[in-house]
Amino acid sequence: MKGFKFSGIKAGIKTKDAMDLGIIFSERPARAAALFTQNQVVAAPVVLGRERIKTGLCQAIVVNSGNANCFTGTKGLADAEKTAVLAARALGIPPELVMVSSTGVIGAPLPMDKIEKGIPELVSNMGSDGTEAFATAILTTDLSPKISTRTCRVKGGEFTITGVAKGSGMIKPNMATMLAFVMTDLDIPSTSLQACLKKACDRSFNRISVDGDTSTNDTVVALANGMSNAVLEDSDDSIEFQRLLDEVLLDLSKKVVRDGEGATKLVKILVKGAKTPEDALKVADTVAQSNLVKTAVYGEDPNWGRIVAAAGRSGAQMDPEKLDLKFGDVALVEAGVWLGKAAEIEAAEIMKDEEIELVLDLNIGEYSDWYLFCDFSENYVKINADYRS
Repeated sequence: MKGFKFSGIKAGIKTKDAMDLGIIFSERPARAAALFTQNQVVAAPVVLGRERIKTGLCQAIVVNSGNANCFTGTKGLADAEKTAVLAARALGIPPELVMVSSTGVIGAPLPMDKIEKGIPELVSNMGSDGTEAFATAILTTDLSPKISTRTCRVKGGEFTITGVAKGSGMIKPNMATMLAFVMTDLDIPSTSLQACLKKACDRSFNRISVDGDTSTNDTVVALANGMSNAVLEDSDDSIEFQRLLDEVLLDLSKKVVRDGEGATKLVKILVKGAKTPEDALKVADTVAQSNLVKTAVYGEDPNWGRIVAAAGRSGAQMDPEKLDLKFGDVALVEAGVWLGKAAEIEAAEIMKDEEIELVLDLNIGEYSDWYLFCDFSENYVKINADYRS
């Protein structure tokens, strides 16, 4: 991917000896688009980001982990602005072209002495091969970095899209995941990029859940610097770009759910035959959020009663006597009737897989939707009980 550099270092923000400060830099100002958390409690970087993105341009993003810079008042906003100024000074660019993001514990002020000391090292370490270091520096309870890359040739030339995300807990996005950054060397207007990003998020990050909590810091930013000289010449090119962006974000979404705190399984709930599109999503969302469903998945128990009970309280229109339910390719319920112990034994075998698909057909309409979620284990409790320790 042309014109982008990355870096990640150990700045000492976290209590552990770990990388915790990262940067993305474009060699020239990039067209920018972004989406932010819908939580009413928002972190200082989100407040700043909402203002900065209005220009449609961005050249650098500084990200720290270990501290959310949230519920930190006017000082928190001043610290976010100072971080941008420090990075701009080191890069030799206007501060208005720098965005910042933070992730970590809510309520503590940023250790600005460590950030101020770390930024010169961060900038000096930048390179086109620094994606892995950046992806590692933005992690909190994640077990592994999350990167996805695709290259495509359209009529206007060849371009690359690379996405980096972090997220493991506090995942039930209303726009994106906890933090995600997408870079492309394609030439695309910021308004078009914003529209494409919104569609891609709706088809990916807005269809995942780990624990049902929406973060105060949720941010997804897309940068397009045009340095490949590839442009979208017609509607076919635009469709191809959207397809590729969808693919990258969906891949990152799956990586987030697989890496959910304490998770052992990735589950897709596919709802079919709904009366309306809204009903299809309501059912999928409600099943995905159910702790009883999630614990049954962890226990490898095909407890279909929990699934249909969740569907029944979703608020969607349905007829219980028309419901069909499959675990993978194993039918367990048909026309609202359990198919018996033999079918349940077969379904239990499906539950042993690391990836599982549940298919619930309401059989009253033509609409479908889906959600990705993970199981719920005792390790989730342990991780979050010790999070601030």
